[in-house]
Amino acid sequence: MADSADAPLDVVAVAPHPDDLEIICGGTLARLVKQGYRVGMLDLTTGEPTPRGSPEIRARESEAARQALGVPFRRCVGLPNRELMDSPANRFVLATLFRRLRPTVVICPAGRTPAASPDHYQGQLLVEAARFYSQLTKWDDRFEGTAPYRVPHLVYAPFPIDAEARQWHGSFVVDVTDTFEQKIAAIRCYESQFDPARFDRVRHFVAGHCISVGGRCGFAYGEFFALPTPVGTADLFALTTGAKGPPAPVSLPGQPAAPLPPAARHDDRAAFGPPAG
Repeated sequence: MADSADAPLDVVAVAPHPDDLEIICGGTLARLVKQGYRVGMLDLTTGEPTPRGSPEIRARESEAARQALGVPFRRCVGLPNRELMDSPANRFVLATLFRRLRPTVVICPAGRTPAASPDHYQGQLLVEAARFYSQLTKWDDRFEGTAPYRVPHLVYAPFPIDAEARQWHGSFVVDVTDTFEQKIAAIRCYESQFDPARFDRVRHFVAGHCISVGGRCGFAYGEFFALPTPVGTADLFALTTGAKGPPAPVSLPGQPAAPLPPAARHDDRAAFGPPAG
């Protein structure tokens, strides 16, 4: 497994379990790699125990998923699954990794998921606190002798099953049309968690969510992100024209309608099943 990296990294994505990042922002991670950014993934726990998994199985699955996304670096932090908490001891562990990897951007899932694991929300709180701890001075012995480092940017990848409807200071959508199939391939690697029947349901949900989110910006597939601050830019035009317009614009007289990208036309049947009748 590619669990070592030369700092600094451009982007580090952190989540409680293997498969969380693939489901929430896998398309964006794959796109960042293709754009030439140095990307890393941190799984806070092994995700075990689960009914059909083991630490060894999950390690093999997460490595296969890493390769599917093309991300060069992934590491399991080794904190306890089911008991993951935002505690001072865990903050020291994660902040030490931030000091070593020195990312410009940290991505973490956000939101409360009472129908799923409470680790998800604790993971968000832990990332936020570890980001702050990473910059603290006169405490280097708590961080294995590493030097203080301030992570410039925090980005949330909200869970689509969050129990609360949230208002963010800033939000944006990343076009993942070209990497959506990589995202799905990475999720498919977790056979211990998704048997064929469950995988079909997960794929249906993930595809529908990405289509809905992306469609608002004119993308075939998109992933939603939020910020604790307003979105800043030095180029209003570039920021505004990043989206491609409404999902189904009316064709003006004498002008052809904009077609869906080939990837979207190809995936509709797989995502939503055969047409009725």
